[in-house]
Amino acid sequence: MTQESRPTHPMQHGHRPAASAQIPATLVPESGWHFLHVFYQVDRAVLASLSNKALSDGREQVIHALDPSARGAPQQIQSFAVVGHKADFGVMMAGPDLNAVHNVQFAIQGSALGAALKPAYSFYSITEVSEYVPDAQEYARILRDREGLDPESNVYKTKVTAYADRLEPMNHQRLYPEFPDWPCLCFYPMSKMRQGDQNWYTLPFEQRSELMSQHGRSGMKFAGKVSQLITASTGLDDWEWGVTLWARNPAYLKDIVYTMRFDESSARYALFGSFYFGYILRPDELLRTVRLSDADPDSKKLGF
Repeated sequence: MTQESRPTHPMQHGHRPAASAQIPATLVPESGWHFLHVFYQVDRAVLASLSNKALSDGREQVIHALDPSARGAPQQIQSFAVVGHKADFGVMMAGPDLNAVHNVQFAIQGSALGAALKPAYSFYSITEVSEYVPDAQEYARILRDREGLDPESNVYKTKVTAYADRLEPMNHQRLYPEFPDWPCLCFYPMSKMRQGDQNWYTLPFEQRSELMSQHGRSGMKFAGKVSQLITASTGLDDWEWGVTLWARNPAYLKDIVYTMRFDESSARYALFGSFYFGYILRPDELLRTVRLSDADPDSKKLGF
């Protein structure tokens, strides 16, 4: 091989192409936040074997790890008790600093209670604004072409202006969410079908966009009852998206999921993982609820 034909930048182990130097190497997303769901089950036999000091120290350590006001805490964190046998409790956190998010997981597992807290499930994703969220111009086109509104009409102009006004705060909430202080939530992972004539990824963008628009209109019926956050996990976890729903009442979670199952984008093209339902609690309340608290002086003897 001559000098002229020899590769300038051979791709050897440990070698990075020169172009990568032009892009900052960082764990901070270009837009959006890291998002992590973790779920734990309490091993009662291990818990019963812990000393009183380990129990006391562990409770303080876990409460501190879940404290949203603690130094170094991620921007958002919520703890919740999980109903049923899939898990005993879960923690959800989000922020730009991956270490801060990940440290909550390690603080729980590294606490004096850690040996009794068995990981049940986890899901990592990043917040995003979906490609199917139309900008103001696209929304105006939808009103003209799909709904047949006259661009000169007051109804058309009012709708376009109202949408443009709320689009920025809606997208900000999608990227940098504030967790609602509502009583309950549901989390589940999902992906789109990729088999036979049910291949989402072979549909034209316009068709996918229309299907997702229909899906969004179904969800809007629950405004004020349910708050939804979709986070992206393609290439990051086993599923393509994570869906977190907060609700003012558990029945609203059932109703919205049932209603949206009839949309074609869901009925024909969606795959769902396990659903985790929980009710939100302060860290100290959570420990009492799942019997990790020393509020009951006989809890140690009972294996709680």
